[in-house]
Amino acid sequence: MDELIKLTACEAVARLKAGELSPLELIDAALARIEEVEPLVNALPTLCPERARQRAKAIMAAPSDEVRPGYLHGLPIAIKDLNDVAGVRTTYGSPIFADHVPERSDITVETLERHGAVVLAKSATPEFGAGANTFNEVFGVTRNPWDLARTCGGSSGGAAVALATGEMWLAQGSDHGGSLRIPASFCSVVGLRPSLGRVARGPTVVPFSPMSVQGPMARNVADLALLLDAFAGVHPGDPLSLPAPETPFLSAAETPRPPKRVAFSPDLGFAGVDPEVAALCQAAAQDFTALGAEVVEACPDLGDAEATFQVLRGAYFAATQAPMLESHRAALKPELVWNIEKGLSLSGAEIGAAERERAALYQRVVAFFDTYDLLLSPAVIAPPFPVEQRYLSEVAGVKFETYVSWLALSFAITLSHCPALSLPCGFTAAGLPVGLQIVGPPRGEAKVFAAAALYEAAHPFATLVPMEPKATASPVVAGAP
Repeated sequence: MDELIKLTACEAVARLKAGELSPLELIDAALARIEEVEPLVNALPTLCPERARQRAKAIMAAPSDEVRPGYLHGLPIAIKDLNDVAGVRTTYGSPIFADHVPERSDITVETLERHGAVVLAKSATPEFGAGANTFNEVFGVTRNPWDLARTCGGSSGGAAVALATGEMWLAQGSDHGGSLRIPASFCSVVGLRPSLGRVARGPTVVPFSPMSVQGPMARNVADLALLLDAFAGVHPGDPLSLPAPETPFLSAAETPRPPKRVAFSPDLGFAGVDPEVAALCQAAAQDFTALGAEVVEACPDLGDAEATFQVLRGAYFAATQAPMLESHRAALKPELVWNIEKGLSLSGAEIGAAERERAALYQRVVAFFDTYDLLLSPAVIAPPFPVEQRYLSEVAGVKFETYVSWLALSFAITLSHCPALSLPCGFTAAGLPVGLQIVGPPRGEAKVFAAAALYEAAHPFATLVPMEPKATASPVVAGAP
């Protein structure tokens, strides 16, 4: 079982395709590992083993000759508890939906299952995905395996923990203000916010919104690309969905071309960042010179990114959650109530100004990528913090007014609509993971995968997972694993 858990997703899929492994064997291996570590981390609160076995047996009975990029041949995966899976308890992290069992899967899950995935578990998320510390009133707290007293981040926190501990080979998540990138950074795995429309989503009450996207999380860059290939593509139910690329994303990770000119910013021009995190990421950025790239300290003009994001996020919450506030106010956590009410209080003038600023920001970013191949920054402003702290209120002397203000480095990139990947790049002296954010030009996932794969090949971080959960972090020296 240990041998199977340690396989990369690409290795496991290759062995499934060759008939050297069966999906049932991988399901059993995953369940054994889940039983072992779940009492410590609480990452996968809902399991559906019988449904998974039925799906696996169907794949085995009628093996696919599918040559589509990303076909998974029966690999078990985890689905975030914000996404409907037919016949499986799906709570959205809310006591309002504690007993909810949808009749149909959503578009993302249907796509993955059509392309050979076997859903085995639902991964933990904060209530309605709001916030970057994974806890809720239904299932409790999800803990960081590198230090069980720390947060794993969020909102795709359960996915990141399941990968880091070897419960899963691949996990799906979503990202609004950093929900794939932040837990990837905090758990030393890899997470990608893809371009808008890259992964079909829905059904949703806001199908034209550019804020939230579906995306992949994995233990290494090639596995991440494999999963993006598995669910990239057009779906008629998502009006913004894009065709799958002619060249698979996995090709960019397996045969990467180095970037020529790379920009690095320790703070994206406006954020307060923990000095140790900034130093580790700056050292990682400088490592790109060994790949032949010129590394320059620079970043695009992101304007008043927080004010713009807060308005657009508020409008999104008003559109998606106002009915919930009317009918279940007392059951919602206070951060959600605040965010919905903020959205409802916005004027048309405020929303219009934010939309104009987002458009101007996008044009400035497009012009920036005329000069640079990539933009690098820390993925998160600080290392993982104590799990009982709902969110960060201050870092590097900068105080935060709201529960999402500390997500600055990720939500600023959300506004740009550029693909962004969090890649493990080191550990603090206290032994806490740090991620480097790699941002590519619009629809430039291939460039991002290539750069991340080249960095990963020269550094040992991907080899550190899966790992055993630790009661406390293990001190390290100068960022080394």
